[in-house]
Amino acid sequence: MRSIRTVAVLTLSSLALAACGSGESSSGARDFVRVVGSSTLYPFATAVAENAAKSAGIKSPVVESTGTGAGMKLFCAGLGAQHPDIENASRRMKKSEYEDCAKNGVKDIIEIQVGLDGIAFAEGTNGPDMKLTPVDVYKALAANPFGKPNTAKTWADVNPALPAIPIMVYGPPSTSGTRDALAELILTKGCESDPAMKALKDTDKDAHKKVCTGVREDGAYVVQGENDNLIVQKIAENPKAIGVFGFSYLEENTTKLKGIPMSGVMPTYESIVDFSYPGARPLYIYVKAGHLKAIKGLKEYVAEWAKSWGPDGVLKAKGMVIAPEDVRTKNADVAAKLTLMDPSVLK
Repeated sequence: MRSIRTVAVLTLSSLALAACGSGESSSGARDFVRVVGSSTLYPFATAVAENAAKSAGIKSPVVESTGTGAGMKLFCAGLGAQHPDIENASRRMKKSEYEDCAKNGVKDIIEIQVGLDGIAFAEGTNGPDMKLTPVDVYKALAANPFGKPNTAKTWADVNPALPAIPIMVYGPPSTSGTRDALAELILTKGCESDPAMKALKDTDKDAHKKVCTGVREDGAYVVQGENDNLIVQKIAENPKAIGVFGFSYLEENTTKLKGIPMSGVMPTYESIVDFSYPGARPLYIYVKAGHLKAIKGLKEYVAEWAKSWGPDGVLKAKGMVIAPEDVRTKNADVAAKLTLMDPSVLK
């Protein structure tokens, strides 16, 4: 097992950075921090960027909402000023993604859990008061629920206790960490309610993934890109539609939307903190250690996260669910010491 270690002086990486990339400063390296990744984390990352620019006097970091999956590809593409410094992720980095990073020389990575979130299911304030379970969602959205083509047209086809209205769910694309979390926390849970599907994971992982997480493409699930505000707008205007997005977007739009309970548990701040809500998930940032010495402001930006995620910090005011104190303490230490991630923990 690779030992956890603290970032040392990375001279070679610094030289590599100084030799390449657009957006270079007079010293050869980029003079601002570049962040890519999760749309869920985007408003939080921009708030931290604004505060870092004011408090630390650095050039304002550039934050791009690319989606977690697409952001990982950009982050892992290599070292150098032409590659981003930080990846925002609404789920943990996958082992396969770390392997892609390592192939491109990005082996030293710092993982910091910055808070919590939930995959919120919501409807407009004039919606029909839906009450769902992971099995309901799986039967409604899976391309081939339990291995058979999906023929459900209305929610009543899925569960007679639900209203006979067309299934229309607005949600994120396959590049989104929210979509990954939907697949892992909700769809797979619904799929594995069938013992045969659960057993399939041990005999054929690829078949299990396909049948449990493949989403139908006949219009019942409507992809809205990496713009959660657009999903909010769509379901606020359509009382028969449901939206899937990060909890913070529900929290910020309570005059337009109402949360849908999942297995009897409403998506609330408290139910996400204690993980009683089925869609609760941690949020991360990944920092490229090879950029720490060459990219101006990178250390300061990382430090600003730790100043922002407490009970009185700017992130709670922005709608982030604050992680428990022990989690915050552990990750504040990682942010201060810039401790490298142990990749053996990834799946």
